[in-house]
Amino acid sequence: MAAGPEAGPPARRRVLYGRRRGHRLRPGRRRLLAELLPRLEIRLREGEPLDPAALFGDRRPLWLEIGFGDGAHLAAQAAAHPGIGFIGVEPFVNGVAALLARIERGRLANIRIFTDDARLLLAALPDASVARLFVLFPDPWPKRRHHKRRLVNRATAAEFARILAPGGELRLATDDAGYARWMLEALLAEPRLDWLAERAADWRERPADQPPTRYERKALAAGRRPIYFRFRRL
Repeated sequence: MAAGPEAGPPARRRVLYGRRRGHRLRPGRRRLLAELLPRLEIRLREGEPLDPAALFGDRRPLWLEIGFGDGAHLAAQAAAHPGIGFIGVEPFVNGVAALLARIERGRLANIRIFTDDARLLLAALPDASVARLFVLFPDPWPKRRHHKRRLVNRATAAEFARILAPGGELRLATDDAGYARWMLEALLAEPRLDWLAERAADWRERPADQPPTRYERKALAAGRRPIYFRFRRL
């Protein structure tokens, strides 16, 4: 039987699915991985919580994006909000290199990167430390036997609620109807999260202040209509 949205506690050990690398990187991007990534990469120490203030040298608001893809959305948000600190999570090396290129090109100083299992970072973040959390177009793992690999479930929903500050916002998007139902079931079961939808357009239209991702454009070009969820931490 397939695991439901309540599957599994948040991982405390490294669990990654899918590819870590794609096509061979150009020399410029290999340079960024060797020179720029070590200055921006978050390295967790086992058993120690992460201090967000230490990442940026102050207690600015913190926004987190899990699975930033090629970094287009994350870089755009960081450029639009220079006073906010951003953490991007992405294990796919080519995506990390693409974000590094955007950081260098835009001279962005307010992004830090975590390249491992997102659930390890969630476990290390303090309570009420994140003002906004994005999970945009995560892998839906559509085959039933792979549903246990889905990032969003009741256990991670509880972690999202724990790390979000009161009034903080969780934003999710998917173009897979089955995963959308799965997400909604898991999130509505978390009593600390309040779904902000009041009309159909609230889940059919991307929030105006949220730039589109590359994957979203591909979905629309293929005729798939994305679904958008916004939840507030009570």
